[in-house]
Amino acid sequence: MIETSNLGWLFDAKNAAHTALIDCRDWDAPTVYTHREIDEAANAVGRGLRSRGLNRGDRVAILSANRGEFLLAFLGIVRGGMVAVPFSHQFAPEVAAFILDDAEIKHAFVDGARAAMLPDVLTITNFDSDGADGFKALLDHGTLMPSQPDDDLAMILYTSGSTGRPKGVPLTHAGHLWALRRRIAGAPPDDHRLLVAAPLYHMNALCVSLYALATGAEEILMPGFEARRYLAAIERFKCTWITSVPTMIAMCFADEEAVANTDVSSVRNVRMGSAPISPKLWRQVEAKFEGASILNGYGTTEAGPIVFGPRPRQPAPPMSVGWPAAEVDVKLVDDDGGEADQGVLWHRTPATMAGYLNLPEKTAEVLTKDGWYISGDVFRRDTDGAYYFVGRADDMFNCGGENIYPGEIEATLVSHPDITQACVVPVPDEIKGFKPVAFVVAPGATLTEDDVKTYALSKAPAYQHPRAITFLEALPLAGPGKIDRKGLTARAVAAVAAAVPH
Repeated sequence: MIETSNLGWLFDAKNAAHTALIDCRDWDAPTVYTHREIDEAANAVGRGLRSRGLNRGDRVAILSANRGEFLLAFLGIVRGGMVAVPFSHQFAPEVAAFILDDAEIKHAFVDGARAAMLPDVLTITNFDSDGADGFKALLDHGTLMPSQPDDDLAMILYTSGSTGRPKGVPLTHAGHLWALRRRIAGAPPDDHRLLVAAPLYHMNALCVSLYALATGAEEILMPGFEARRYLAAIERFKCTWITSVPTMIAMCFADEEAVANTDVSSVRNVRMGSAPISPKLWRQVEAKFEGASILNGYGTTEAGPIVFGPRPRQPAPPMSVGWPAAEVDVKLVDDDGGEADQGVLWHRTPATMAGYLNLPEKTAEVLTKDGWYISGDVFRRDTDGAYYFVGRADDMFNCGGENIYPGEIEATLVSHPDITQACVVPVPDEIKGFKPVAFVVAPGATLTEDDVKTYALSKAPAYQHPRAITFLEALPLAGPGKIDRKGLTARAVAAVAAAVPH
């Protein structure tokens, strides 16, 4: 990686002629960019924004599905000293309007499908327009002297809003260059072709894309996730590194025919993260991606994508996230506020945010005065010091005096040979406080509700067994490949209320 203080300037001339990006928005005729072409286009974006009156520190939004122009816009914004604000194209129009106001957006890049969501008073660059507001019209080709930030903001990423309205997370050049260098230092030396299907507005996909640019690798960019197309991309492009949320991989394995007929022998590294992984899914990944390095990654928007990892010459234990990375402080805090072998993860990294945008009270809830970020994620630590993700503290509920983490019951259910996915949520109960109910996916099976309950009772403590089972063809998703627990909880509570005589 070249020496740089600007997160958008990752071009190394020795990689100029190498393929950098294969944009698969048109599956039959993907758009291919070299590292040189991306470098020149990023300069042209930065120059174009400056020529339109954008100044250092101005916030520029990106509202689009995955595509090559998304990355070009991000790099050009950041190179030019402005602040990139990519956010979910799945947000409702009123949420998008809130973000535009909250972040004080001065300009926006948008694809044609989302252009109508933006107000007329905001100047835009439309990726799909051939007119004066189009992407090509913005480009101003030539040399650009990248902004040399001190500790300037590079981007503001927004949380998914699953526990309230989305929160803006301001992140600096320095913090994410540290994270990028840590990722490069800890990565295998033979990663050449990386597959990205998660949305680029999410830290996982965005940081993997920056890694590919900084190391001279190739990125295969999918417009979104669809299981069969994801598997097809692995085989077609001989991908060596795949990155995903466990839900995405589980959806692939649910299509047994597609998995069986896909050649994945090129894959040397499988990276999953952002959600618990069941033992069954881990075994499926090991069996299909034989010989590949498999890692359960962990990171947060608020404190960066680098927290844990393998040790030198020592892979992380199965399903573990590994050990704390260099320059990262970690502790587990129990309900009494003391350090323990299981508790809420507190961590402190050079990439930690200074605070949420315009939310001092929310900031005080999660960020201590000495820089610890309180993640809200519960972990346990084994005797060798390796860490394992247990679940969200917010998801835990109490049933008859017993604390229940949904992930534990979900792992039990998914261990059934016919069940591919499960989501457990709490519903209120006058006697127990809350009781677990489950939504399961069992393609082609003839399971009954009693079958699933009996299986759960045979494999786990009685208090954990789901009191009701709903079979679904697929679990609904919210955000980048995460299960919509909020929506399923509302559905379960409504079903229970409807069943109670009035």
